[in-house]
Amino acid sequence: MPRLQLGDWINSGVNWLRDNLSWLFDFISTVVQGMYDAVNSVLSAPEPLLLAGILALLAWWLRGLLPAVLAFVGFAVIDSIELWGEAMNTLALVLVAGVITIVLAVPLGIWASRNRAVSAVIRPVLDFMQTMPAFVYLIPGIFFFGLGVVPGVVATVIFSMPPGVRMTELGIRQVDAELVEAADAFGTHPRRTLLRVQLPLALPTIMAGVNQVIMLALSMVVIAGMVGAEGLGSTVFQAISSVDVAMGFEGGIAVVILAMYLDRMTSALNQRVSPLARRALAKEQARAVSGLKVLRWRPATSVAMVGVVVLALVAGGMQIFSGDEDGAKVSANVGKGQSVNLGYINWDEGVASTFLWKELLEQRGFKPKVQSYDVGALWTGMAAGNIDLQTDGWLPATHAAYWSKYKSKLENLGSWYGPTSLEVAVPSYVKGVKTLDDLEKKSSTFKGKIIGIEPGAGEMKLMQDKVMPAYGLDKNFTLVKGSTAAMLSQLDRSYAKQEPIAVTLWSPHWAYDKYKLTKLEDTKGAFGKGDHIDTIARKGFSKENPQVAQWMKNFKLTEEQLTSLESAIQDAGKGKEQEGVRAWLKKNPGMLNKLAPVPGAEQKGKDAGAAPQIGYFPWDEDVATTYLWKNVLERRGYKPSIKQYDVGSMFTGMSSGQVDVEFDAWLPVGQKQYWDKYKENLVDIGPWYDKTSLDIAVPSYVKDVKSLADLKGKGSTFKGRIIGIEPGTGQMKMLKNKVLPAYGLDKEYKVSDGSSPAMLAQLERSYAKHEPVAVVLWTPHWAYSKYQITRLADPKKAFGANNEIRSLGHKSFPKKYPEFYGWLKKWHMTNQELASLEQAVQEAGKGNEEKGVQKWMDAHPGIVDKMAPVAS
Repeated sequence: MPRLQLGDWINSGVNWLRDNLSWLFDFISTVVQGMYDAVNSVLSAPEPLLLAGILALLAWWLRGLLPAVLAFVGFAVIDSIELWGEAMNTLALVLVAGVITIVLAVPLGIWASRNRAVSAVIRPVLDFMQTMPAFVYLIPGIFFFGLGVVPGVVATVIFSMPPGVRMTELGIRQVDAELVEAADAFGTHPRRTLLRVQLPLALPTIMAGVNQVIMLALSMVVIAGMVGAEGLGSTVFQAISSVDVAMGFEGGIAVVILAMYLDRMTSALNQRVSPLARRALAKEQARAVSGLKVLRWRPATSVAMVGVVVLALVAGGMQIFSGDEDGAKVSANVGKGQSVNLGYINWDEGVASTFLWKELLEQRGFKPKVQSYDVGALWTGMAAGNIDLQTDGWLPATHAAYWSKYKSKLENLGSWYGPTSLEVAVPSYVKGVKTLDDLEKKSSTFKGKIIGIEPGAGEMKLMQDKVMPAYGLDKNFTLVKGSTAAMLSQLDRSYAKQEPIAVTLWSPHWAYDKYKLTKLEDTKGAFGKGDHIDTIARKGFSKENPQVAQWMKNFKLTEEQLTSLESAIQDAGKGKEQEGVRAWLKKNPGMLNKLAPVPGAEQKGKDAGAAPQIGYFPWDEDVATTYLWKNVLERRGYKPSIKQYDVGSMFTGMSSGQVDVEFDAWLPVGQKQYWDKYKENLVDIGPWYDKTSLDIAVPSYVKDVKSLADLKGKGSTFKGRIIGIEPGTGQMKMLKNKVLPAYGLDKEYKVSDGSSPAMLAQLERSYAKHEPVAVVLWTPHWAYSKYQITRLADPKKAFGANNEIRSLGHKSFPKKYPEFYGWLKKWHMTNQELASLEQAVQEAGKGNEEKGVQKWMDAHPGIVDKMAPVAS
C-alpha cells in the first residue's frame, strides 16, 4: 500500500497558515502576551509571604481555617526553596490560559447542549484535542507564535478545552426536562430559561469542568517549559535534561503545592457561586459540633474581600516606599536597559558561555534574559527572531543540518573556541578497543549499546546517519537516546563498577579529566573534521546591536579559560550559575574589559588622585613600559609624572626620594654597582621580565665572527670601534672594565660613548651600506627582529649571569603608594608582549609614545584590569 503523505500535507497546511494569516497570529500574540504580563506583574509585585497571606485568606473564605494555614505553609515552602518567582510565572500562565479556555469552552458547551448537530460535529474534534499527545501541540505553536509564553498558552488552551466544553454540555443536558418545560409553559424567553434555570442548576457540573480545565492547564504549562514558557516548567525541563534529582524534586514539589491549591480552591468555589451548594454549606455548618465550628467557620464574602484589599494595599505601599533592590553592578551603561535574549542548550560550554555573557552584558547596562531550550527549538526560535543570540553553535558538522536549514535567517558572528572533536569514548580499562573498527567486534562486551545524548543533537544525527553505517555498528549496536546528563550519569555508574561502556562524547569535556577514557580513533573520518564553537545571532541583530555584535565577533576563550569557567559554575551548583561566573571573573580580573571593552569604563583605584614620580632611561623597554604605566595609572585616577634620567642620576634621585619608582633595573649584574651603593634607601619591588642578556652584536653578513673571542685580530675590520650607549650604564662599565680585558680586546678596540638612539642609528647606517659594525646590545631588543644580526657568544661568561628586569622604588614607596606597589609586585610581561609594545612605540615615532601605547592597548583589551586590578 502506498504511503499516505499525511505529515507532508499537515506541514504544508501549517506553512500556508503561517504565511497567509501572520497578521492574526501577531494579534493573538500581542493579546496573550499582554494578558500574561499584566497578571504576572500583579503576582510578582508583592513580597512572597504577603502574597501567600492573600492566597491563604482566599482559602479561608472558600474552605476554612485549616486549609488556609496549610496553604500558607505550602507557599512558604515554595519561597524557602527559592522557586517563588517561577511559581508565580506558572500561576500567571495557568490563570491566563484558564480564563481564555473558560471564555471559549462554556459558550461552546452551551451551544452544543442546545443543538445536537453542533454536538455531533464537535465531539470528534474534542476527542482529537484530548487524546493528541500534549507535546505535539508545541510544534505548530512554535511555527505560529515563536518561542516563549504565547505558544505555551495557546497549546494549553487547546489541550485543556475539551473537559470544559463536555462538562458544560453535560451539566445543561442533565437539568430536569420538566423544569425547563415549566419555564416554557409560563412563557419564559429561552435566554432567560438558560440564565435563570439551566445554568444555575448545571453550575456544579460546569464548575467540575472548570476544575479539570485548571488542572490540565497546569500540567500543560509545565510541559510548555520546553519551548521557553517561563515558570516551573522551565525548571523541571532543565532538571530532566541535566538529570538533576534535587532540582527536579524541588520543582516537582512546587508544582504539587500549586496544583493542590488550585484544585481545592476551584472545587470549593462551587460552594460560593452555586445556590444549591450554598444551602448545603449552611446546613453543614449548622450541624457542626461546637469544637469544630472554629475550624469550619468561614468569613463572609465582604469580610474576606476587605482583608484581601487591605493586604493588597499594604503590598502596594511596600513596593512604593521600598528602596531599589541591589541589581547587577553596572560598570559602563552602554546598553541603557536594552534587552538581549540569550538561548542556550544545557551543555556545559553552552551554560558557561551564556551565563558569562549574561553577567558581562548586565555590567555593561543591558538587560539580558537567558532561557534553556532543546537544540531544535533553539535554532527554530532564532530563525523566527524570538531569540537574539546563542553561543553554542557547533559548525560545520554537528549543527550542519540546522545551519543549512536556517542560515538565510541567521548571522554567524564567528568562532570563539576550536577546534573541537566528536567521538565515541570507552573507559581505559576496556582492553583491545582503540578505534571505532575495534568497537564493531565487541558488541557483546557493551551489551549492544552506545549511550547517546539528546536525540536532536547534531552528533546523534551524525552517529545515526553516517558514523554507525560507516563502521557497521548499525547492525550490532543500538544508539540509546537520552540527555547529556543521563549519559554522564551512566558513565559514572559504569566506571565505578569497572563495567564496559561506550558513550558519545566530544572535546573539550571535563569527563576526560575526571575519568581515564580512551577516545576511539575515527580511522575513516566519518565524524568529519573538528568543529569550532560559533556565536549565532538572528538576522539583523548586528545592525540593531553593533556594540554587542562586535564584542561577540572578538570573543575568544582558551581551553584553560573555558574549563576553569565550567569548573567554577559546577562548584557554585545548579541555579547559581551567575555566582560561579562572578567567582571566575574575580580570579580573572581583566576579562570584563577584554571581552566587552568600553573606553573609559575602567574603575578608579583606591589611591586615585595620588601623583607618583616615575623616572625612566631612554631605553626602548623602559620608554615603552613607563608610558604604558602612565596610561594605566591615569585610567585608575592617578596623576603620575614621568621624567627621563641618566642611570647614575636616576639612582641618586631615587635614593633621595625625588623619584618614587622606576621599571628598568637590570639586576643582579647590569646595575649592581648602583644597587650596592644605594640599596639602603631603596626597595626591590620584584622582576617583571626574566632571562635578559647583555650582548655585543654584529650583522650576519660579517663572516667568521660568532663569539667575542672571534673579535680578536679583526680590529681593522671594525675600525677598532665598538659602538656603545650611555657611558653611565652598568653594561658600558662592565664592557670596559671586565669583558674587553677578558678577551684581550681592550688594546685593540675602543668603546665609543654615546646613547642608545645614536648606537641604533649607526647600526642602521652601517647595515644599509653592508659595512661591518659591532654594537652594544641587549636581549630583549627589537633590533634582533628588524635586522639579521648575530649575538656574539660569551664563552667566558664575562658579562656575568643573566639579568632580570626589576622595578625599584624609594624605601617609602610601599607605604606611600600601597595599591600601586601591589600592582607592580604581580606585574609580568612576556617577550611577545614587550616586543610588540616596543614596536608600537617605535612606529608611533618620537613624541608620540602615548599614541603608540594606546594603539597597543587597543589591541590588548583587558590589559588595564590585568596590570591594575581593582577589587569590586
